[in-house]
Amino acid sequence: MKTHAIRIHQTGDPSVMTWEEIDIGELGPDEILLRHTAIGFNMIDTYHRSGLYPTPPKPCGLGGEAAGVVEAVGRKVRNFKPGDHAAYGGSAIGLGAYAETRIVKTDWLTRLPRWMDDRIAAAILTKGRTVEYLFNRTHKLKKGETVLFHAAAGGVGLLAGQWARAVGAIAIGVVGSPEKAKIAKRNGYKHVIVASEADVAKEVMRITRDRGVDVVYDSVGKDTWQASLDSVRKLGLVVSFGSASGDPPPYNVSLDGRKNSAFIHRATMPNYMTTPEIAAASARRVFAMIKKGAIKARIDDSYRLRDVIRLHRDAEARKTTGQVVILP
Repeated sequence: MKTHAIRIHQTGDPSVMTWEEIDIGELGPDEILLRHTAIGFNMIDTYHRSGLYPTPPKPCGLGGEAAGVVEAVGRKVRNFKPGDHAAYGGSAIGLGAYAETRIVKTDWLTRLPRWMDDRIAAAILTKGRTVEYLFNRTHKLKKGETVLFHAAAGGVGLLAGQWARAVGAIAIGVVGSPEKAKIAKRNGYKHVIVASEADVAKEVMRITRDRGVDVVYDSVGKDTWQASLDSVRKLGLVVSFGSASGDPPPYNVSLDGRKNSAFIHRATMPNYMTTPEIAAASARRVFAMIKKGAIKARIDDSYRLRDVIRLHRDAEARKTTGQVVILP
């Protein structure tokens, strides 16, 4: 069985991605054939492509989240049938979502409610579950708490701002431009700091009256880490969950820890979505937030699958905002 897909034969800049016809094999007894109608984009895709994060032996595919229509099912499959709409996201299924069709096992698939648009599901399943575990399990976010969220106008950041507002927490967002500040403000952030125009930690201390925030969520890494450490309150929590600018520098327990005695945590999706049951429950919580209107899910931009090189270039130049979806 053949399909068209984006592949890489080596890591590097966006130009290493190629459009190819590939053989995806035959349908196994516990697998389904999913025709992708929408593919999610996440910054982790650029990490895999560049070599920052490991990939399977090359040549290999890219992308970890997508939604689509079930075209065929294996003989042992009972929980899906042709015509069902389903989505997946995260590391369990592996790389390969940048494709027109894909054979996947059913364990980590999420059945979509009838009211859910495939494009929304593809765009927010991984990002929404990231916010869910950050706000529910990394730290149970409570009404009145204050958080600092870097990359507030990104896909995860916009969902986080809305989620924090729904909980009753006070969210301070960090963005890269005045235009992105306006978007973050509309999506739940009470305060927004433009990093190029202000000292982030000083602004946080001004806003919090020198107390610092209860939790910092940092997906940027190297460029923002010191500001994160300087913005947290005593005995607060600093969460690293991404490395858009590179890995954070080594943590000096004696020097860095002395100032606030803050707790430091590295959060990764695989360590939170350890079973299909946990992943499914997380997805249900995200869908519930959308259905009751606490999160307004929308697509901010779309790219064709053949045009994914431009998407990666735009994302790395921080030209993208909010939820981005790839259309086959």
